[in-house]
Parts: sequence; C-alpha cells; structure tokens
Amino acid sequence: MTKKEENKSERSLLLSDISIKRPIFATVISLILVIFGLSSMKDLAVREYPDIDAPIVSVITLYKGAPATIIESQVTQIIEESVSGIEGVKQITSKSREERSEVTIEFVVSRDIDAAASDVRDKISGSIGNLPLDTESPIVLKTEADASPFIWIGMKSKEWNAIQLSDYADRYLVDIFIRKYLI
Repeated sequence: MTKKEENKSERSLLLSDISIKRPIFATVISLILVIFGLSSMKDLAVREYPDIDAPIVSVITLYKGAPATIIESQVTQIIEESVSGIEGVKQITSKSREERSEVTIEFVVSRDIDAAASDVRDKISGSIGNLPLDTESPIVLKTEADASPFIWIGMKSKEWNAIQLSDYADRYLVDIFIRKYLI
C-alpha cells in the first residue's frame, strides 16, 4: 500500500467515528432528523398510517314477541352486567329493539380479539340462566371496525315480494358484484 492510499483510508472516517469524536455534532444531526421526521408526518396521507382497529365483540340475542322495554330490562341489562367485568373493556354500548338485543363491547387496542371473544362467550354462558326462557342463545360475533358495508342497493318490483327479491339478489347479483368489483 502506498502512502497516498493510507492517507486516503485514514481520512474516510465512519459515521460512528465522527459521532464519538464530536458528540455535539452527532446530537445536532440527530435532532435535525427528528424535527424533519415530525414535520413531514403532518403531510403523511391517512392511508399510509398503520391499521389500528380496536377489537370489538358483539352479542346478539333474539327474544321473539318481546317489546323493546322487556328486551332492555330482561336481556340487554343482564348481558351488560355479565360482560362489564371482563379485562380490557373500553366501552360497552347496547341497542334494544323489538325482539332483538345487541350489546357491543369495545376493548383496548392491545387486547387480542380471539381472547376477548372467548372471555365474552364464557361470561355470557354463565348468565344464560338469568335470561327469559324463550330467548334464543346469544350469538357472540367478532367484528372488524372497517367491516361495514360500503354500498347499499335497494330493489323494487311490482311482481315480486321482498322475499323473492332477496332470494334473486342472493342467487344472481351477489356473485356478479363480487366477481366484478372485488376480484
């Protein structure tokens, strides 16, 4: 190795060597990078953010022939009380309608959805004895926050009733929409 090549290799210091020899310089460069990152974050498009969906579990219970007031007092409140003690519950909301109770449990983001659903099933199975005899078994569903429908299509016919229209849509239209727009 010639003397010229040795001098050249000594001059090409690594970033780690510069940081050790000049800690203030390294600190200033790090702060500039952090400030640049924070300032560019406000321009980041929402679609670039990571998906952070809170785990949501719904409990649906049907009670044929019961009015909303009975559903509220004898079904919804019992289910709410049984699931309120589960670990990681962030919020409980409920809807009581004629013949139907829906209790939605939102958990903290760090909670595993499968474990949360299992805990809800366990609590619900323990409180089934407190529900009226004519109620159907509660259905526990895991729900994704972004799984709501993005399009509603209404159908109308002078010749067919609602059941016939629904059957036609299920048999023919659903497959067409799936093939054309989702694949």
